[in-house]
Amino acid sequence: MRTRRKLTAIIAALAAVAALAVSGGASPAAASGPALLPLSVTNNTGRADAVYLYVLGVNLNTGRLGYVNAGGTFTPWSGGGNPPTPAPDVSIAGPGNGGSTTIQIPRYISGRVYFSLGQRLNFYLTPDGLVQPAPWAGGDSNRDILFDWSEFTYNDAGLWLNSSQVDMFAVPHTVSVTTSSGAVNSTGTLVANGRDNVINGIKGQSGWGGSVYTRSDGTVLRVLAPGKAADAGQLSTTYLDPYINSAWNAYTGKTLTVVPFGDQPNTKYFGRTSGNVMNFTNTAGQQVASFTKPSSANVWGCDGALAAPNDQVVGPISRTLCAALNRGTLGTIDTQPSTNAGDFYKSNPTNQYARLIHANMADGKAYAFAFDDVGNFESLVNDGSPRSAGITLNSFTGGGGTTPPPTSGNRVISDWNGKCIDVPSQNFADGVPLQTYGCNNTIAQDWTFTGGTLRTQNNMCMDVAWGSTANGAVIQIATCSGNAAQQFVLSGAGDLVNPQANKCVDISGWNGNDKAPLVLWDCTGGANQKWHRG
Repeated sequence: MRTRRKLTAIIAALAAVAALAVSGGASPAAASGPALLPLSVTNNTGRADAVYLYVLGVNLNTGRLGYVNAGGTFTPWSGGGNPPTPAPDVSIAGPGNGGSTTIQIPRYISGRVYFSLGQRLNFYLTPDGLVQPAPWAGGDSNRDILFDWSEFTYNDAGLWLNSSQVDMFAVPHTVSVTTSSGAVNSTGTLVANGRDNVINGIKGQSGWGGSVYTRSDGTVLRVLAPGKAADAGQLSTTYLDPYINSAWNAYTGKTLTVVPFGDQPNTKYFGRTSGNVMNFTNTAGQQVASFTKPSSANVWGCDGALAAPNDQVVGPISRTLCAALNRGTLGTIDTQPSTNAGDFYKSNPTNQYARLIHANMADGKAYAFAFDDVGNFESLVNDGSPRSAGITLNSFTGGGGTTPPPTSGNRVISDWNGKCIDVPSQNFADGVPLQTYGCNNTIAQDWTFTGGTLRTQNNMCMDVAWGSTANGAVIQIATCSGNAAQQFVLSGAGDLVNPQANKCVDISGWNGNDKAPLVLWDCTGGANQKWHRG
């Protein structure tokens, strides 16, 4: 189970974040990454603004807060007062449009890489910490500056680097890591026009328009996350309450099962609501946790009534509850966490901010709220032995340019209704059921026929759930394992056959709508079982 990597915000000390909670108590192997990890920041914004970079964080050995220069030297902050005093300018000159700047990240640092366009950021020091930019707060001197940040931890267990939208959505950027084998893993890339899609989508939601902040010159600087928007008076502070009430009350008459660790399926907790309190017991019937019904603010922040201590029981349950409430699945899906992204954000009301950001990420991954990593939906790259890392500042109108659309022949299309086999919401997690959806040239519909398997662009395989040969078995994606449940042949007659079962991939119930599920079924020759590449 990961722990929350987001740093403390507003007027707080820049704090360490736990990089990894190792299941089973094992010690992580030492990384073979360099003492100074090269981080290249590339400017593909298409904008003429000067770029300023900042590497700020905490030394994990000493606990001291400080900054890192371009050469990788960490310097602790000194001074500071009450009221806070201006911090010295520790900006690093960033790249011009089309260029790249490489800075060095020393091991044992956890913090943020800030990037601002057109103007330097203002930081302030107190005797015991750093005041970070908080443009959602009245009077913040960074309010009219275009900026954003990524968060990272680099230690003996490796590198964790994520883009973050927990507080706001501002500058589109991709994060990447180069592994010891030379492979480059990346995430955080928006689809074409994704930034505008999010901005306009938020403006189109009743009551959400105030979340979008536009500078006097017409530049949209940011969209505030719902908790920040509510704090600033730009979103109702009780917006999510009707859904929270409904979801909480649902468990007065039924049981919620929480299975917080994917690698420990027998660790389960059972919740029932009494009044405003949800009590949890373990498999032995012992009460292990209680939660008072949270407010909208608690859900947006995953704090207060949903505070998650860094333990192995209460914290994991709390993280699961907060993710389910943000995604709108609590109350209707009774085993959590739910990992089918097709079920997310269907509650009314729901977290429109998270919905829109995930929908406009090329791989569906984002950090739109504090525990968006529950179920592995976060925009994170991680490697135990990194060679280098990267942050690419992308075009404000186009996509990131790192994920080309599928080439001809990579889609699998229904002869019956012309829809494509699709990974819902571009969620490439193990066990995600496949569906049909209007063909749209996204990576969710990019399939490669290799060695008798159908593979996604990130090397997941089409799979028959649980290796079943029964009619109605779910067709899903899973980590490629070479087993017979992942073998498929597209015949000359257009049948997509699993040889193990000698059965066909079938559009269940002749459902012609988008999001129709796929199942295994006796080959009937029906049009709902006929496919072609396109």
